[in-house]
Amino acid sequence: MENRDFLYRRLHSLLGVVPIGIFLIQHLVVNHFAVYGPESFNKAAHFMESLPFRYALETLIIFLPILFHAVLGVYIVFVARNNVRRYGFFRNWMFFLQRITGIITLIFIVWHVWQTRVQIGLGNVELDYSLMEDILASPAMFWFYVIGVVSTTFHFANGLWSFLVTWGITVTPRSQKIATYATLIVFLAVTYIGIRALFAFV
Repeated sequence: MENRDFLYRRLHSLLGVVPIGIFLIQHLVVNHFAVYGPESFNKAAHFMESLPFRYALETLIIFLPILFHAVLGVYIVFVARNNVRRYGFFRNWMFFLQRITGIITLIFIVWHVWQTRVQIGLGNVELDYSLMEDILASPAMFWFYVIGVVSTTFHFANGLWSFLVTWGITVTPRSQKIATYATLIVFLAVTYIGIRALFAFV
């Protein structure tokens, strides 16, 4: 049972980086084309829509990994023991925030998929610049997306640090300290791309 739990957690960590993390960066980069205008975004979005075997790729590389990661992540949230109040160490806080942002990110992703992919599939909207422009026209929805993007990018960057430890890539205190600064840079860079894209739609 312990071995199976250990393997599940390693797989959970791996999927958070490959393919989910890679998809997150790709998705934010495509959205960032909005900075250069509606036509630029539409070209990038339509290119992604026209990829061969798109539905199979979305199912196998995006939706199923996210579903597994989310379900196991919720389980981890409920069984995890946080020692923030007692110890207050930096990594304890990162551990705590990872769980909180995991829940926020899950809510955000479900809502975002409902507003975009599901509505596109139902034929209610089209994938273009105006879709996100209309969604973000509401101040409440705009700030919901800001919180969602920051939560998602933090969860990814902090999860990347955990991935490096879990898979034995950073085993010494020095290497883990370097990884902390490196993942902080990743967080700031990816967050900047995501937030700038949101402002481009408004």
